[in-house]
Amino acid sequence: MTVTDVLGEPYVAETLELAPDDEGEVVATLVHRPSDTPSGRAVLHVHGFADYFFHTAYAEWWTERGYDFYAIDLRKYGRSLREHQTPTYVANLEEYFEELDEAWRLVTERDGHDHVVVSAHSTGGLTASLWADARQPEALAGLVLNSPWLDFQAGLLMRTVGTAVVKQIGARKPLREIPRKVSGLYGRSLHRDHDGEWDFDLVWKPLESFAVTTGWLRAIRIGHSRLQRGLAVPCPVLVLSSGASASPVEMGPDVHGFDIVLDVKQIRRWSTAVGPHVTYVAVEGARHDVVLSLPEPRAQAYAEIDRWHTAYVAPRRQ
Repeated sequence: MTVTDVLGEPYVAETLELAPDDEGEVVATLVHRPSDTPSGRAVLHVHGFADYFFHTAYAEWWTERGYDFYAIDLRKYGRSLREHQTPTYVANLEEYFEELDEAWRLVTERDGHDHVVVSAHSTGGLTASLWADARQPEALAGLVLNSPWLDFQAGLLMRTVGTAVVKQIGARKPLREIPRKVSGLYGRSLHRDHDGEWDFDLVWKPLESFAVTTGWLRAIRIGHSRLQRGLAVPCPVLVLSSGASASPVEMGPDVHGFDIVLDVKQIRRWSTAVGPHVTYVAVEGARHDVVLSLPEPRAQAYAEIDRWHTAYVAPRRQ
């Protein structure tokens, strides 16, 4: 059953019942905004860590081009988070395949779309790439990765020895929290009540993120290893990132014009591991979520998506 979404009409939301886990009931949520000119095409969007779907401008960019837009709030995120759950936690990224499979079934089999672009941001970019490689879906027309998380943004010691320790502890004590300090600068740069222009729920997307557990980070590092060995996503892939990363300690221009979450050099390095046909574009002045950047780099990001779509994705329909 679908209901009017929290974003209001014409957005609707549908709860996907999933297999329970050790914490109990598990659901995901599929949000849908139909195009005014149905064409048999669709986009399925996957959010990042400490995030959920609220990107109406992005959705409407696609619907204006004849795509029905779908977005999934994964288990334990956003619309799908329940009181008894540890926010964001999974022990294996393949747990998300259950809701991605069901969302794909609804978009393609039930709703009849035979040309689907998967869009994904940050951690969602890692998960969506692994899923597309594992499933090789016939209707997959393209994959847009917005600042995908493809490696651990730390020094060599932490990426090697540190990862081995995390994997050991994560297997034994998966819900143990990893101490970390989050400045909240990124969230404040986005939210309209602070230094940004976007409206989103600060419970579902907290300014200072969510806690990180050893079990979750173990799952991420296993996913990184799998991707870095090389995937074979069969469709054209577009990878977008900021032009550079920065680590500001106070609000200022660097917060708004750089990726202050991930290491752009790592994104650039590992992009070609996703599949045989990858286009990488660095958008100067972009934020971590490139479609939430300041107006000029945001416009460039959309222009790059449009250019890639016209060259590689739209012709597949002809």
